Amino acid sequence: MVVLQDRPLVALSAWIGGTLRDCEESGRTLQLVTPLESRLSLPLRSVAAGAGAQWVVRNGDGYYEGLSGRPLKWSGTTFVPVPEARDYAPGFTTRPTAPIGVQLGLAYRVRHPAEGLLGGAVDRLLQLLTGKWPAGWGPAEPLEHPWQPDRLTEYARGRSTARIIVGGDGPRPAQAVCEFTTVDGGAVEESTTVTVGYAPQDPPPLQHLGSLIAAMAADQPLTSLFAQLTPGRADLTVEPRWTGAAAPIAMAVAGNVTGPAGVPAQQVGPARAPMTLFTLGDGRSPDGWQRHRALVQHLRY
Repeated sequence: MVVLQDRPLVALSAWIGGTLRDCEESGRTLQLVTPLESRLSLPLRSVAAGAGAQWVVRNGDGYYEGLSGRPLKWSGTTFVPVPEARDYAPGFTTRPTAPIGVQLGLAYRVRHPAEGLLGGAVDRLLQLLTGKWPAGWGPAEPLEHPWQPDRLTEYARGRSTARIIVGGDGPRPAQAVCEFTTVDGGAVEESTTVTVGYAPQDPPPLQHLGSLIAAMAADQPLTSLFAQLTPGRADLTVEPRWTGAAAPIAMAVAGNVTGPAGVPAQQVGPARAPMTLFTLGDGRSPDGWQRHRALVQHLRY
């Protein structure tokens, strides 16, 4: 399915969200076509990537994939790669239109019991990162509801699966994309990624990551948490241009766990809900992915 969006900022509206679901259910790929000047919201980029959708960027008479820079052409029915292309599309390598800082992403998993509120973990994490309560929530953008954990819980528990977007309210832009899945017995599995934008002159406080995870574990025992840095705009929107690659910082898992050689570890969290925090890198060097791979393989086996 090809959808044209000629607007400066393309967000995860209810209509686009419905289109993504239609494509997934029918086995099709959504190709979202925008001009070079357009940006995607963070929730749309996250959800579209998970659904296998493509961002197609129109630049003059040519097209390219907005997140990879791969040149594309129209085949008559769909956009396909240009077979003879050997380099990035010219538009992908142009200078970004805004200063590039970093986006701190924290992806966590938690299992909620059959009763109780579901918004506690994302509420606490946004408070720790921004110093403010979340501003609102909704299944699409713009967010429909002010922050009310009981209303969020009512919405999510009434469905087998629910995707909810939470907006931060602080000095730095912050957003969360939450996926709730009801499992046997009425328990709910939550998989959430919280992202905070930092300007070039405002580096993220990575030295406090261990105490942040400990505070989270004290309030809401987590299954795991993964942290990474991604170069990008502080407003969390995404341009169809190269800004740099993501790199890992750390990964925490529940319990007192032994990791592989060469991956530093420390115990964090209270005794009733201990977690092991593994340091993977500084968020800038790609070497961290090698330690991440070794850690995941070690934990799996």
